[in-house]
Amino acid sequence: LRTVSQEFLERQRPVPCCYTACMDRHSSSIAFGGFLWTHVDDVLLDMDGTLLDRHFDNVFFEEELPRRYAVQQNLSFQEARDCLMAMYRSVEGDLKWTDLDYWSRRVGMDVVAMHNELAGLIDFLPDAREFLARVRTLGKRITILTNAHQAGVSVKVGKTGLDRHVDRIVNAFDVGYLKMRPEYWPTCQRLVGFEPKRSLYIDDDENCLVAAQEFGIGYLFHRSQSSSQRPPEPSVRFSSIETLAVLFDGGPPDRS
Repeated sequence: LRTVSQEFLERQRPVPCCYTACMDRHSSSIAFGGFLWTHVDDVLLDMDGTLLDRHFDNVFFEEELPRRYAVQQNLSFQEARDCLMAMYRSVEGDLKWTDLDYWSRRVGMDVVAMHNELAGLIDFLPDAREFLARVRTLGKRITILTNAHQAGVSVKVGKTGLDRHVDRIVNAFDVGYLKMRPEYWPTCQRLVGFEPKRSLYIDDDENCLVAAQEFGIGYLFHRSQSSSQRPPEPSVRFSSIETLAVLFDGGPPDRS
């Protein structure tokens, strides 16, 4: 699910970013405005929209679930979609927002089984596997931090083998909060054991990045290309990267 409430972010004053690719004289790492791989121990990565193609989630929650709900409730597609969007907003920020068991009960359909039916749409974003492999060669610890429900994580791991590319996958139900909640980050730190100032965090959700910034995560990047089927959506507050490769190859961040 993508966040549907942007009022908080619109009230935030954009922070100017000037990220210049440069070479540290003691390292072959590329730096963006102070970011160097030698300054990072932990790589914290969002799952959907950062590593995995959000096309699946967009189709599922914006098209397929409304289509089936319309049939079940004898509604038009648009009526069903509007109804579901209102349901999503009603629990935004709460664990129910991504709880597939909750949504199965609320809509009267087996949402987990539907995930399995549409699993053919689940895939990595094109640059994700290479990025993970390159981070591995640097000896960094890679932890997936996802708002997703464990049932959804299991379907996606089963389709992609994502767990073989990382050290750990932590879902929001392990922590007890969603990533955009301020309570999430200190609890997650205790669970995972990362040093905030020596951690890199990449996410396609600005709300989650805001919470991470307020907690003191050292290096933050917004993933603007979250879906292979939609154009990039640059952040108004954070340095946006369209491709993960720029963190190695020295291209400029994709910030408008």
